[in-house]
Amino acid sequence: MRRTTIDKEIIGEREELKRSKKERKKGRKLKKFLIFIFMLGTIGCYTGLFLLYGPYAGFRDWLITTAMTTMNHQYFATWFYDNETINDCLNRNKIVEVADSTNTDMIEIVDYSKDNQITYENEYERQILEKSSNNNDYKIIEIEGSKYTGYLVAIYDPSRVTVATSNQLGKSGQYLTSISEQSKSYIGINAGGFKDDSGEGNGGSPNGITVSGGKYLSTNALGQYNVIGFNKENKLVMGKYSVKQCQSEGIRDAVTFGPVLIKNGQASQIQGNGGGGNAPRSAIGQRADGIVLFLVLDGSRTLR
Repeated sequence: MRRTTIDKEIIGEREELKRSKKERKKGRKLKKFLIFIFMLGTIGCYTGLFLLYGPYAGFRDWLITTAMTTMNHQYFATWFYDNETINDCLNRNKIVEVADSTNTDMIEIVDYSKDNQITYENEYERQILEKSSNNNDYKIIEIEGSKYTGYLVAIYDPSRVTVATSNQLGKSGQYLTSISEQSKSYIGINAGGFKDDSGEGNGGSPNGITVSGGKYLSTNALGQYNVIGFNKENKLVMGKYSVKQCQSEGIRDAVTFGPVLIKNGQASQIQGNGGGGNAPRSAIGQRADGIVLFLVLDGSRTLR
């Protein structure tokens, strides 16, 4: 009995020793893990501080311009930087637009439906002018680069491009799809900006001057605005205009927005990243032959 009791005590001591070793081993692993997390957090903090406030301005400029170009997320910039730093960044990253007035004489609208013999000068011209077999009105072209994806739409008759608005104009906005359905449109892109007092993206009062079918819809458009739209000759006009100037120019459909990237075939000067940061982009343009181009780029991959 005594030997049996001693054996049990020895076995018990061994098991206790094993448990103690396991617990010490677990403790060491936990300690290493906590040290790793601490080091990772420290490295992350120093990396974040370096990107936010270090000598390299690329990340800082990207963050500020991306945040400040939005209506509801500017706090991503104002959290970290004062007004002086933000203004300095925006002054270094901007677009200097072409100062000349739009020369509509450079546009000579061509009716390609009457010309069956089209010569394509290059691959770009072929993609634009070679119409889809089942669609004579427009053509959708998928585009992709190393840092962007999107769509380019060629609209062959510029007279069919008009401005459509929310049916609750002045009260609330609508999704582009709903506006397109109501106006029986085949193709639609976002146009001018709008007031959004609630910050929820459903504002119904457009900024500046808005013209639809010759009807001036804005009620508070005083002074000059960056206007882009079509005149009665179906030619795209861009520049700073007042309501009276738009009327004298015969503007039939227009919105207030910008910046202008190309005017009269001359490119605007892009300083830094242009001030737009990384966000979805839509654009409209007109070729010298009158074909209207809609461009939409995916913001999740777009780098300006």
